[in-house]
Amino acid sequence: MTDTRRWTLRTENTGYTVRLSPDGPWAELDAWGPLGVEDGPSALDWSHRTHFITPADAAPAEYVPHGLRPFTGADLVASRPGAERGVWWEFASAEEGDGTLRLAFADDVLGLRTVLCYESVPGTDVVLRWTELTCTGDEELRLERVDSAGVNIPVTGTARLTYLTGQWSQEFQRTQLDLPRGTFAMGSVQGVPGHAYAPWLAVQDGTAEAAYGLALQWPGNWHMTAEAEPGGAVRVRAGRVPHEGAVFLAPGETLATPRLACAFSPDGLDGLARVWHRYERHLTGERLDRPRKVLYNSWEATGFDVDAAEQLELAKVAADIGAELFVVDDGWFTGRGDDTGGLGDWYPDPAAFPHGFGRFVDDVRALGLDFGLWVEPEAVSPASRLYAEHPEWVYRIDDRPARLVRNQLLLDLGRADVQDFVIATLDRLLTEHPVSYLKWDMNRPPTERGRPGTGHADHLDLDARHVAGYLRVLDHLRAAHPDVTVEGCAGGGGRIEHATIARTDVVWPSDNTAPLDRLAIQHGFLHAHAPHVMSSWVTDAPGVFDPRPRSLAFRFVNAMCGVLGIGADLRAWTPEQRAEAARWIARYKDVRDVVHRGEVHLLGSPADPTFGVQYDAPEAGRTVVAALSTGRLDGAPLVPGRPARLRLRGLQPTARYRDAAAERTYSGAHLLHHGLPFAWSAAHDAELVVLTRL
Repeated sequence: MTDTRRWTLRTENTGYTVRLSPDGPWAELDAWGPLGVEDGPSALDWSHRTHFITPADAAPAEYVPHGLRPFTGADLVASRPGAERGVWWEFASAEEGDGTLRLAFADDVLGLRTVLCYESVPGTDVVLRWTELTCTGDEELRLERVDSAGVNIPVTGTARLTYLTGQWSQEFQRTQLDLPRGTFAMGSVQGVPGHAYAPWLAVQDGTAEAAYGLALQWPGNWHMTAEAEPGGAVRVRAGRVPHEGAVFLAPGETLATPRLACAFSPDGLDGLARVWHRYERHLTGERLDRPRKVLYNSWEATGFDVDAAEQLELAKVAADIGAELFVVDDGWFTGRGDDTGGLGDWYPDPAAFPHGFGRFVDDVRALGLDFGLWVEPEAVSPASRLYAEHPEWVYRIDDRPARLVRNQLLLDLGRADVQDFVIATLDRLLTEHPVSYLKWDMNRPPTERGRPGTGHADHLDLDARHVAGYLRVLDHLRAAHPDVTVEGCAGGGGRIEHATIARTDVVWPSDNTAPLDRLAIQHGFLHAHAPHVMSSWVTDAPGVFDPRPRSLAFRFVNAMCGVLGIGADLRAWTPEQRAEAARWIARYKDVRDVVHRGEVHLLGSPADPTFGVQYDAPEAGRTVVAALSTGRLDGAPLVPGRPARLRLRGLQPTARYRDAAAERTYSGAHLLHHGLPFAWSAAHDAELVVLTRL
């Protein structure tokens, strides 16, 4: 007999089972893991345990409001203005579809209908969760907390949390914490996810292999909290953070929270990374079929000093070594001789392009290169014409000074007129000239976040409005300019999450391009995000945090782990360096489809003397291994008498694999058990190995 109070959502390899609690009016997690895990008693069934407080406080509730569960926190805090906080709802209905589930709860006294929403994503092992809140009464509601979901993860001992931390130029550092008891919290109120934490978390049962993952799809203020609860579970709450401290819901109005992606893999953090990669390939959709072109960006060569003749000189060298795209970064528009002016006035500087901008673009394209531009649509310079005409368009609080960050102010993108201006500006740039690549940057957080002359400022929900405006502009770009490649950037990796990734083609993980620094950044990034969205450049930058020198080969192999770009001053490179670069670019073009679409294995850690990333394309019979030496380069072997090796993963033990470049054939068993050998030296600190299955 089918249990009408129990539902299972199935993905490719996992199941997520929810039931109505027998102890109260809420839904709770029954099972989450590999397919079939729901057949048996729940690992989260605490009904026979002694507990000091209520069953609700011991139950693995999917979502509980303040009122039903007051002692251990709540996912929703709601009230009528001037009244006591609290929701005491009753179960109203269940609606099950193909891979979807909607569980509705109603509080008729408060006037609130809450729907818990679930959706399995086809072709992935991801279940999306979010909540829809509707004001059903005749008074507005005040929502102090509007989390997307509460997620319960069973553990038998100390929980191990893996998350991504950092700062500007040191983003995506993989960090681990054992949480036997207590609460762990992270988030951002910078108007973007920020550089300090990514909205991504992995939870494991101690040192057990299986891993649960969570990622919040929201490019604004956010929080994620993990609490190790008594009795054997970690409960994670995640959601957006209202700028004003609360959201007001008018009668008849519905608020949908951001999606929270929930993932599971029995194969640990490495397997969980592959789940996220498949999900992001799903988000990319048909755009995945377009090759990510090798770009050259002129910023590190010329900075703000943009001159048509110099730019063309760089473009010619870039074309000679095999680049396919030339991007002019900051400094191309009027008033932008440094970072104190020009933002908002998005017209090419006549002094920089004396023969006309159109002629310059044509000259670049005549070299066989596509053309791209950098923009920062949310920013405005105080000395700009735009600010003189529309001072009301920036975030500011009446009668208070506006603070400059990076010598600029921030436009209120939540305003429809500002959105229309940005859309019109980008449409003009992308239609007046054959611009096929747009790098969208954002270099400052909001500080005085107010809207001058607006009453009821606490009702504005400025952060959510800014997010909606940002996504509206990106959606317009996708619809009106589908062939334009869009890169997402926010002072490096400050705004990287699934809502942005779904609407862009690549993202910029960090402004730090130094070789060993970047290796650690990319290692963390690939745990959460796919290689086809990871823009990575070869530059001449010295190390910031790890200054040990590395070869040009190391820089290329490292950058080829994602979407290859070059940002060095090519005019200063020797003929030998340019020739080497041309060889690496040609090799990248040969393997980029495997890198961007293959199954990824992270082989060790950047702290290991030999580190690698493996990309498998079984249907094509190809495996690509990017191998890098992070140890000593004085010619001595890392272990006396024994070469370095990387044990590969996921190969067929009985198959044979050919390395044509080295004229060597291996059995799959050898590569899995002993590994791929390397002999590092001062002249040889990186290799790209391509194996063909015979």
